[in-house]
Amino acid sequence: MDILKCEHITKLYGRGEGQIYALNDISLSIEQGSFTAITGPSGSGKSTLLNMLSGLDRPTKGDIWFQEGKLSGYNDNQLSVLRRRRFGFVFQNYNLVKELTGWENVLLPVMLDGRKPDEAYLKRMVEALGIGNRMDHLPGAMSGGQQQRVSIARALANKPAILFADEPTGNLDGKSGREVLSLLRSLSRELGITLILVTHDLNVAEQAERVLQLEDGRIAMDRGVKSA
Repeated sequence: MDILKCEHITKLYGRGEGQIYALNDISLSIEQGSFTAITGPSGSGKSTLLNMLSGLDRPTKGDIWFQEGKLSGYNDNQLSVLRRRRFGFVFQNYNLVKELTGWENVLLPVMLDGRKPDEAYLKRMVEALGIGNRMDHLPGAMSGGQQQRVSIARALANKPAILFADEPTGNLDGKSGREVLSLLRSLSRELGITLILVTHDLNVAEQAERVLQLEDGRIAMDRGVKSA
């Protein structure tokens, strides 16, 4: 069953002769519970596509559906609530609040939504990520790999339907990057979360079930790599 799909989405920047196609007539669907990697050279539209699919930005043309809801039918506040409750985000730069402890960072999306945290679930998540002993520390006292694990726990705190990851291993050394990728895959599989990951690293992309390669804002290749 498809959880996310888009039809003929185009993203234009600029006007007149200076217009640039960041995305050019892209249509695709994402199956629930799947792991899809989006790759391609710098400037190919990878992150732009992720931003469109996740509702962080709106396409110039075309439509996007999450389950049965068309994102163009949501106002900005409704999109914000949708992202907070149904989507999780992991970025290259961690985006942790430096004044908050690891545990406070993990709790942040739940508290912003005015809901009571499922502490048993969150503690299990933190232990699975191997950062149980870092929760009382500020981000500045953590390694890059530990900070990225905290950001993953935060992204999963609201039990999202889809986890969007934009170059999540980009700032990590090889060993930490492999560990983080393995954790993303195992946790998304265990929780039934759809994982959509942007990467320029083909070794990372080939861990996915499906790889979309973009070139000049278009899908140049769409293939399955391996089963989960």
